[in-house]
Order: sequence, then C-alpha cells, then structure tokens
Amino acid sequence: MTPSKATNITWHDGTVSPEERHKTMGQKGGTLWLTGLSASGKSTIAVALEQVLLQRGKHAYRLDGDNIRHGLNNNLGFSAEDRAENIRRIGEVAKLFTEAGIVTIASFISPYTADRDNARRMHADAGLAFLEVFVDCPLEEAERRDPKGLYKKARAGEIKGFTGIDDPYEAPANAELHLHTDQLSVAESVEAMLELLEKKDLLSA
Repeated sequence: MTPSKATNITWHDGTVSPEERHKTMGQKGGTLWLTGLSASGKSTIAVALEQVLLQRGKHAYRLDGDNIRHGLNNNLGFSAEDRAENIRRIGEVAKLFTEAGIVTIASFISPYTADRDNARRMHADAGLAFLEVFVDCPLEEAERRDPKGLYKKARAGEIKGFTGIDDPYEAPANAELHLHTDQLSVAESVEAMLELLEKKDLLSA
C-alpha cells in the first residue's frame, strides 16, 4: 500500500448507517471487478450490464480503464509501478461507490494478482462485496479482434510492455465468475453476472 503523505487529518464519521442506505436505495451494492486481456470483451460486457441494471431500476456505475486514464489517472503510464498505482486508485474509487450502495462495474486489464488482491482486501476491510470476474479470451482470439489495433502495434514493437505480448497477464485462480468470452455472447455474459449479483443478494435491501 502507498504510504500516506497527509498529516493532521482525522476521519469524520457520518450518521447514515449502511442499513439505512441500503433500505433507501433498495439494494446493497458491490464491486464487480472485470479482469482480462485487452479485447477480451470487458468494456463491452460492462456497458451492457450497466444498461440492464439501470433498466431494472438499480443504481450502477461503470469504471473503465481507458476512461479513467483520461482524467483521474492521466499521470500514470504502463510500468509495473504505474499499473499498481492505477489499480490502487481504482480500488479506492470502487470502494467509495460501493459504500454508497452502487453496483460498481470496474473493467480493467489489471494483469497482476497482487494488485487485484489489494483491491479485494480494501473492500473486505470495509465489509464490502468484491466479486472478481475473469473475462477469459484466448490471446489468439483477442489478437484477431484487436479493435484498437494495439496488438498489431505491440507485435511491431511500437508499444512496449503490452499485456499478453511482452508483459505477463496473471490469470485469477479463484474468481467468483469465469466467463469464456470466445464461447459466450455478450447477453449470456451479462446474464451470468446478474445471476451472480442475485446469488450474493446485492440487488435487494
């Protein structure tokens, strides 16, 4: 964990209990953490799930890897250290959204197990649900899709440290959900995540 440089700060508790918040919102909220290779389908599935949840009257918000790097994390690159800080910040943001009772859909390559485990730990320490979803797509299929042309650039040496090519991807060993997106449609993947949320009783107060 990054050590805090802040001094003379004191935590200020509020008066709204988690139970009160859940009752008001009609749900408990939780973080769905989608991890997988670039072009595995993370963002596409996240967009679809967010839409379905909102259509069902549930509070949901999507945090996307590229989108976050346009603002909050635009000062970070793709070194191992910057990737770790990227995921640390996102873990903290996801925790805040989840504390607010929102279903938080975080779609990030997040290639390193330790970084994902840190995000899980900070949720656990706060008593919040963290559900890891392995969006599993063979490298060959991800390269075939390559919607942003990133694999082609990585193979040509134009991008260094690209996950799956010259930087490792550490697959989850115990994800709450394993989606084989070379075999499942987007709709089937969304349905599987909805079933997981229902099973964990996060869509009701």
